[in-house]
Amino acid sequence: MKKTVEPVAERPVRAADRIRASARDLFYREGIRAVGVDEVVEQAGVTKPSLYRSFASKDDLAAAYMRDYDLAFWEEFEKPDGKSYSDAREHVLAYVRGLASRAVRKGYRGCGLSNATVEYPARDNPARQVAEAHKKVFRKRLRELAAGMGARQPAVLGDALLLLIEGIYVTGQQSEDGPAQSALTAAKLLIDASVAKR
Repeated sequence: MKKTVEPVAERPVRAADRIRASARDLFYREGIRAVGVDEVVEQAGVTKPSLYRSFASKDDLAAAYMRDYDLAFWEEFEKPDGKSYSDAREHVLAYVRGLASRAVRKGYRGCGLSNATVEYPARDNPARQVAEAHKKVFRKRLRELAAGMGARQPAVLGDALLLLIEGIYVTGQQSEDGPAQSALTAAKLLIDASVAKR
């Protein structure tokens, strides 16, 4: 006798997960401060009490958004285009290439972490604290990669790459034919000028 296989019922998406997904979309597209909790709960299809059971305040929700953004960022940065690179130069160039391409697409709003530092000047804000911690780790990582490239001054090259990347985040929002289209060439020039000839 042939056995029939019953389809596995999909687990319903929890209210907290729907809230996070809605917040991620709205906060990135509109800015954290511009979006109210009413808009988040409406898009998530939940009630305000559901939101406040999961997040004590909008600031806590914004900090959760920043933590989620941070995790997604590192997945993309450490494996640009889903690939691992053993060569530090190729790793950085692959990330810059992908970022420059994304930066000119419709709906691009830069780096959510950078945007949060602009939106929240007070350093005690939970979202800003997550963003600042991320930027410190990112700066350290770029300096490590610069050292891996053999840069004469890895701290300077790492900082120069960070400045270039932050510039892509901002100028990519301004126009499709802006400076982001030159980012890959600029990154190569920075690296080549900083790395000792072998």
